[in-house]
Amino acid sequence: MFKKLLAVTATVTALSSTVALGETDLLIGTTSASSSHYGYFVAVSKLINSAVPDVKSSVAETGATLDNLRRLSRNQVDIGLITTNTLYEAYNGVDSFEGKAVPSKLLWIYSLAPQNVAVRADADVTRLSQLAGMAFNPGIRGSSTEATSERVLQLLDISPDYVRGSTSDVVNAIKDNRVVGYVKSGAGFKLDASTRDIAAQTPLHILGLAPEQIAKVETALPQLSIFNVPAIDEMQVPAYSTWGFAVGASASEKLDDEVAYAIIRAVMEDDSQQVAAMASLKGLNLAEMTLAYATSPLHPATVRYLQEKGYEVPARLIQ
Repeated sequence: MFKKLLAVTATVTALSSTVALGETDLLIGTTSASSSHYGYFVAVSKLINSAVPDVKSSVAETGATLDNLRRLSRNQVDIGLITTNTLYEAYNGVDSFEGKAVPSKLLWIYSLAPQNVAVRADADVTRLSQLAGMAFNPGIRGSSTEATSERVLQLLDISPDYVRGSTSDVVNAIKDNRVVGYVKSGAGFKLDASTRDIAAQTPLHILGLAPEQIAKVETALPQLSIFNVPAIDEMQVPAYSTWGFAVGASASEKLDDEVAYAIIRAVMEDDSQQVAAMASLKGLNLAEMTLAYATSPLHPATVRYLQEKGYEVPARLIQ
């Protein structure tokens, strides 16, 4: 009887070890469940579960980028939604991450966030420098847009009279001519809904960076990207250049390279599930976006996938 019990115990132990070694539980840190980005990662999680063998993925509602980076550093999540500018600062241990770097590397980029400077057309403001002293909103209170815009304008020696508020407050203030304009993240290379709402009754200009301003931003703020936005014909907006960042996914340093590679391949080669969750992804090439707008090192699995597909990965993105 004792020998049989030992045999059963040994069999159960062996089976448990096989399951533990053969299956990976994966947790993705996202953002508020009310955000379209949360829905995107729900779709990614389903894609992983269907396309990557022996991986069980789920999502967690979190406080977005900063919260996800903290969770990544504590190995509480395996993958996290991030913005590329904040990931740069975390990876390099600068600014608010001074002395507490997070060794998290970028997996892929799926969305772009150009920072659009929209002003009333009747204000006769055609250059960023003309915002000096004018009532202007740098972005919704507490947002990445607000912090980034103030930093860029300070770098360019432009000092508006900043007006704070929520999106609805600022939109109404622009319509009522109490504020000349604001900075608002674009929806890819399209203006966001609040900007289009203003423009329906109040003509707007979109202000771009001058070449010398682009050079300053690229040198002093390498965590940011420069976006060359094509003309928006339906709003009669000519092509312009502005600063911004991208939105993507970053990995815990504990994430297995082979698992990461299988996820990257599934995400890069999917042509339906992600688009169904976020229509703005239709027609986009995630590999090219990732190479174009990454500002910190790519995960080794991403580098491997891109090189296998014939892409040249810049040395600055390989570490």
